[in-house]
Amino acid sequence: MNPLELRKQILIAESELNRAQLLGDLAALNSEFCALTDRAKSFGTLASSATVLVTGLAAFRHNKSVPSAGKPSFLQKVLKGAGMASTLWLAFHSRDGERKGK
Repeated sequence: MNPLELRKQILIAESELNRAQLLGDLAALNSEFCALTDRAKSFGTLASSATVLVTGLAAFRHNKSVPSAGKPSFLQKVLKGAGMASTLWLAFHSRDGERKGK
């Protein structure tokens, strides 16, 4: 076997090792991404539930308090925005679930 053929065989073997390493790295990256996605979904569910609870409490509190002649307070704006965000999140989240089921 001449030196060029030997060099070619070494390069082919090195390429196969690099390919196997790359596949292993991609598998590890994929599993980390799945774990991160699961954490984000858990956090989203928790945040959505908390928003619904706070919005419900704010609505209950709002029904008790009559004086609201001026501009709404910052807290009222935040709670209203959180309520809207929660509604949108639940709407989009349910659509994603329907798509995955198909």
